[in-house]
Amino acid sequence: MTVYWVSIYQEIRDEQKMAAYAALAGPALTSAGGRVIARDLPEKVYEGGLNQRVVIIEFDSLEAATAAYDSPAYREALAALGNGVRREIRIIPGV
Repeated sequence: MTVYWVSIYQEIRDEQKMAAYAALAGPALTSAGGRVIARDLPEKVYEGGLNQRVVIIEFDSLEAATAAYDSPAYREALAALGNGVRREIRIIPGV
């Protein structure tokens, strides 16, 4: 079953840490089978939504998404990010 990794950035505290993370995380996640579907600030926000950066990555399975998160390459990206952001990550099933 296809799943979607959804990252919601409530606060970017350090742009340099965010850039270092992005440089490592992109290749780590795509090499683990992830496909970036969308990433940016919303073009439009409705019904109390917040203007926060969102990243959506598609994986072929929950196992693939979980393995990507737990991979050494992604752990390296997380170390570079440190406390540079406040965010949440959700993995949700496709329909």
